[in-house]
Amino acid sequence: MVPTPLDLPIADVSQPPAIRAPARERWSWAIYDFANTIFSMNVATYYFGVWLVSDLGSTNTVVAIGNSTASMLVALSIPVLGAISDARQRRVPWVIWLTLIACASTALIGVVGYQMMPVVGDSVVPAAVRSPGWHVGGAPLVWIIAAFVLANYTYQGALPFYNAMLPELVPIHERGRLSGLGVAIGYVGSIAGIVFTAPFFNGSLAGVMQLPATFIHGIRSIVPFTSHGGRVSSFVPTAILYLLFSLPLFVFCRDHHPIRAKRPIRWREAFASVFETIRHSRRYPGALRFILASFLYQDAMGTIISFLGIYAVEVVGFSKGTEITLFIVLIIPGVLGSYLSGVLVDRIGAKRTTLWVLVSWVVLLIALIAIPSKTGFWVVGSCIGFIFGGLNTSERPLLLSLIPDVEAGRFFGLMVLSARAAAVVGPLIFALIADGLAHALGAATAYRIAVMTITLGFVGAFFVIRGVPDRFRHEQQ
Repeated sequence: MVPTPLDLPIADVSQPPAIRAPARERWSWAIYDFANTIFSMNVATYYFGVWLVSDLGSTNTVVAIGNSTASMLVALSIPVLGAISDARQRRVPWVIWLTLIACASTALIGVVGYQMMPVVGDSVVPAAVRSPGWHVGGAPLVWIIAAFVLANYTYQGALPFYNAMLPELVPIHERGRLSGLGVAIGYVGSIAGIVFTAPFFNGSLAGVMQLPATFIHGIRSIVPFTSHGGRVSSFVPTAILYLLFSLPLFVFCRDHHPIRAKRPIRWREAFASVFETIRHSRRYPGALRFILASFLYQDAMGTIISFLGIYAVEVVGFSKGTEITLFIVLIIPGVLGSYLSGVLVDRIGAKRTTLWVLVSWVVLLIALIAIPSKTGFWVVGSCIGFIFGGLNTSERPLLLSLIPDVEAGRFFGLMVLSARAAAVVGPLIFALIADGLAHALGAATAYRIAVMTITLGFVGAFFVIRGVPDRFRHEQQ
């Protein structure tokens, strides 16, 4: 075998086979999905962009620059850090430190919002609005974007190391179930993130029921930088929840086969190892093919989740402002669907499960285009919610079936790089088609054509995945 730049073999197949880790360790790993999805939902999806643009008068371009910067940093560094993690077979310290930085940076957004600018926006008490012509800028804006980029980068950066922990927790034939459990719990986390922080935002229970004023005053007096309400008051509670539900992993999870010998890390060679991973991936048939497929389906999934709410308003006729309610309702079936996808992975294999989910996506998106009624949207949308976590559930076991466990860090890093590129390409293509054709064909038709392009992404992923080796029968022996 050819040594890597970090003096470790590319494929150390002598690595001890995984046995089932204690239940508290397996559950602690799965609960981390709950924790990081709270950040994903509250900061990356729900509160931050609206706060910056609607409340503080900034622009969508500034938010996009923040997101793109974080994604670029992930793309440049995480595959390298994954290679270093593989060299020492240590995953947990990376997850811990990156998560701690993400939590601190998330809290910093709220601190800067309270300390360096007027507290304005929806649901702020006492009511306060921006002065005509005022918008956030200068040092406060720089601090906010810097904190957001650091939080987003470290949140994303922890994920490949977290994924690479899976082989040490359960035997091969149980990886699908544990992966599905994590994704299912993550869906619960996305709903919990909204429910737990809504009282700090607007004093309600996820916008459904107004809570007693004495209760709201009590919790806002306990949690710092939340006293005035509004979206700015969501960031510190989000950081606390993110940290709280990460603690089980911090305490109970460990690296089972770390390399004890102290080896110097040669950073220049570590960067070169990313290209070495790609060059030597031919030793693992199907690995790069799978990463290409993941680009196609992650591109499609990220786009549909970004624009499903707009599609519901522009094409189906839902009222504006109901997008988050639709999102929460449609995500509930995903809890059950994700876990059942994991069970299916363990029974028929990760590749076959992935193919079935891809076919389901194609059928459901065609149905979404063909049935534009509200009733049809609820039915098709619920089915999309049910299968939405299927690919995230099966992709971890599928990639792990194609590569040695000791290479998991760098290959999951490559998959993150692929996903970050997809997060830029898909929404851009969708927006160009929807906006470009809206004037000539009408918004409804333009959006349907844009959804068809997403469908083609899933079709492409299906044919690429078909060429990936199926190791399921070999793994069962």
